[in-house]
Amino acid sequence: MSYQGACFCGAVTITASGEPEGMGYCHCSSCRSWSGGPVNAFTLWKPEAVQVTGGADVLATFIKNPMSERKFCAKCGGHVMTNHPGLGLVDVFASTIPGLAFAPGVHINYAETVLPMKDGLPKLKDFPAEFGGSGEAVPE
Repeated sequence: MSYQGACFCGAVTITASGEPEGMGYCHCSSCRSWSGGPVNAFTLWKPEAVQVTGGADVLATFIKNPMSERKFCAKCGGHVMTNHPGLGLVDVFASTIPGLAFAPGVHINYAETVLPMKDGLPKLKDFPAEFGGSGEAVPE
């Protein structure tokens, strides 16, 4: 299975192959600020599963901290994905690949939420333990 995606103007195109390693929502202030919304919907992929198929020359990178290499189109500013080198994963924003059936499994950094969501999914205070967080669940 492969999924096609693009930035806001379509200059940068990607293909994500296979299935994501995980999907969910991030509530951290950094993701909220970057996405311009109260929560960021993520899909995590192994780096080899995500290919830039067009517009590599206009794909720009912003690094606020070494954990997140945020990729965006230099033409339209549309967000495409974030490389997480320390985790060995790439977050392709769910809205970037509209053909993927988004099936979130977790909320991360829920201690920072500004939009409480009652959906029955696990709510983690920060990151899962396997990603360097506490793995501590918080009540919905």
